[in-house]
Amino acid sequence: MRSGTNRPGAVGFDFGTTNSSLALLDAEGHLRLASFEVGSEFSESFRSVLYFEQAASTAGARRTHAFTGPAAIEHYLHAEEKGRLVQSLKSHLPSRTLTGTEVFGRRYKLEELIARILGDVRKLAEREFDRPIHYAMVGRPVRFVGAETEEDQQFALARLRAAFALAGIERVDFEMEPVAAAYAYEASLDHDELILIGDFGGGTSDFSLLQVGSGVRRRGRTPRDLLGNSGVGLAGDAFDARIIRKLVSPALGSDSEARSLNKLLPAVPAWIYANLERWHYLSFLRTSNVREILKSARTRALEPEKIQALISIVDEDLGYQLHQSVQHVKFALSHAEIAEFRFRDHPHLPNIDLRIPVTRANFESWIRDDLEIIERCVDSLLQSSGVDARDVDRVFLTGGTAFVPAVRRIFTSRFGDDRIRGGNEFTSVASGLALRAAEALNERH
Repeated sequence: MRSGTNRPGAVGFDFGTTNSSLALLDAEGHLRLASFEVGSEFSESFRSVLYFEQAASTAGARRTHAFTGPAAIEHYLHAEEKGRLVQSLKSHLPSRTLTGTEVFGRRYKLEELIARILGDVRKLAEREFDRPIHYAMVGRPVRFVGAETEEDQQFALARLRAAFALAGIERVDFEMEPVAAAYAYEASLDHDELILIGDFGGGTSDFSLLQVGSGVRRRGRTPRDLLGNSGVGLAGDAFDARIIRKLVSPALGSDSEARSLNKLLPAVPAWIYANLERWHYLSFLRTSNVREILKSARTRALEPEKIQALISIVDEDLGYQLHQSVQHVKFALSHAEIAEFRFRDHPHLPNIDLRIPVTRANFESWIRDDLEIIERCVDSLLQSSGVDARDVDRVFLTGGTAFVPAVRRIFTSRFGDDRIRGGNEFTSVASGLALRAAEALNERH
């Protein structure tokens, strides 16, 4: 979807639930992805997280500092006294009840919190590309998590637009994320195809059917080229939560019992384990009330060592490390039929040494309901678009969850393995958005 009159301002901005990325199509038609420093390495993905901490100034007053992306996680992990970590902000955009939150006595609107992340991505990209960024083509899901009506969708987009304005990007256009991924795929085509795009993020799975190719570019794109789109509010984060619930929580006592008045009852309330399923929720358990509940449970539990492991994880706020182990085993199961979940953090915490074998079949049974929802979404898209699966030339899958074999089978069973394509799973949307931005700018000029 490139044109001979590309302009310097062709920027694509993919703000994701878990990760964000930014791409630039320069005046020479070269596509460049912004890179971000992560420790001693660089990544083309920027974690969509925000961390607040307080520190004493020279005058003795407490000052609040905010960090985003890799720096946010680094400060969070090394802080002796944990501050406030905020993530998955994108999933709250359609909510009219969640207007913001209070951090260290100051009230922040949701748009302000998002703008902090967007602004830092913009500044880092401006420094790398040596040019200001005032316009961007921004990705949006087909359906925002929690959006039930079109009014909810428009409300979410208005808030996202406001966040970009606060971040210093005054002009934005929106494009659906699977359509942006189609632009990235189409750049390699010298012929026309009917394609199905599957874009799997952290919070949403989105699908689009559209005509792409060199002939489409020559004749000019029309609304009829987009045959249909659909989406569901679940993806990688939901799969991670299933692993915590089915594999990790039992090792920490979720199935354990305790004696109470000659009866056997659950040792620990279920809501405590629910907070393990999103790693940043673990901080909410570091209260005196929860500590008392867990200490009492350990005393009465038939398996006190499991409750002690849970206490250690809560006390040391090891949610991030725990979920990194979940990511590793999920990745391993994408390449092998059996893997081992391993979690052992600090040598001074002898109560935490989890080594649990798990099979791919186990994992697939845990996510079966999620897979069925995704299947129904894909089938519904084909039916509503009036497209037979045999008429789809290619299926392009992008996003980390596209690596999960059970997800891939949804598409191979309908379209055949020879029609499945992938590539640049984590940055395809940003690249496609930059190509789409160039097209939009050329149309205006």
